[in-house]
Amino acid sequence: MKLTVLGCAGTFPGPESACSSYLLEQDGFRLLVDAGNGSTGMLQRSIGLLDIDAVLISHLHGDHYLDLVTYTYARRYHPAGASASLPVYGPSDIRAHLAGAFGRPVGDLLDEVYEFRPIARPGRIGIGPFEIDLARVNHPVETYGMRLAAGGRTLTYSADTGNSDELVKLARETDLFLCEASYLDGEDNPPDIHLTGREAAEHATRADVRRLLLTHLVPWGDPERTLGDAQAGYDGEIVVAAAGAVFDV
Repeated sequence: MKLTVLGCAGTFPGPESACSSYLLEQDGFRLLVDAGNGSTGMLQRSIGLLDIDAVLISHLHGDHYLDLVTYTYARRYHPAGASASLPVYGPSDIRAHLAGAFGRPVGDLLDEVYEFRPIARPGRIGIGPFEIDLARVNHPVETYGMRLAAGGRTLTYSADTGNSDELVKLARETDLFLCEASYLDGEDNPPDIHLTGREAAEHATRADVRRLLLTHLVPWGDPERTLGDAQAGYDGEIVVAAAGAVFDV
C-alpha cells in the first residue's frame, strides 16, 4: 500500500501545504481520502488529474472536502471530455452539503460527475482492493476514523478527533497510524475537537501501533514542539507529515 500526502495542514492551507488529502494506491487502484482545500494542485504532481478511482471523505468540514467543488469542474469540463462518474463515499448528507457549497442549483452537474454513496453508520465497507472499517470519532460533526487494509497491511487514519477510545480500538496494531495533532500541549485547548502531539502519542501507545505519522498541524503551530511532545509518549518511529511525502505502508 502506497500513501502520498497531498495536503496535511489543519483548518486552512499553510505556506507549504494544502489542507487534508491523502492518496492511497494498491494494485493500480487509487483512492483519495479527503479533499481539503488546495489539495488538487498536489494531486496533479502525483498522478494525472483524472486518475482517481474513488473518494472517501471523513467529515464535512471545509478543510477536508472543499476541493470536491473545484474538482467537479475539472472532471466535467476537461478538454479530454467528461470522465466516468466517480464514486464518492462520505457522511450521510454529503451530496446536499457539497451542493450547498456552490451557492446555486447544481444537482444535474453533480450527478453527471459523482456517484454519491453515503455512509449510513459505522461498520465495514469495501472500495476497490481496500477493506475499510469505519468508526465515529470525537468531533462536533459526523466524522469517521478509518482503518484501511490491503495486501496484508493496514493504515489507520484518525480524521479529526478529540480523545477517543473508538480510535484506539480502530488503530489496534496497525502498520501506520496517520493521526491528527492539531493543538499544542499545555495551551487552553477546547475539549473534544482535536488532539495534541502528546495525545496522539498516547493513542498510538494504547493501540500498540507500529509507526506514527502526525498530521493536521495548523499553520500557526510548532512542528518541532509537537514532535517532541509526541516522542515523550511513544517509543516507536514518529514522522511529521509533509506535502508530497510518500510512504510504503
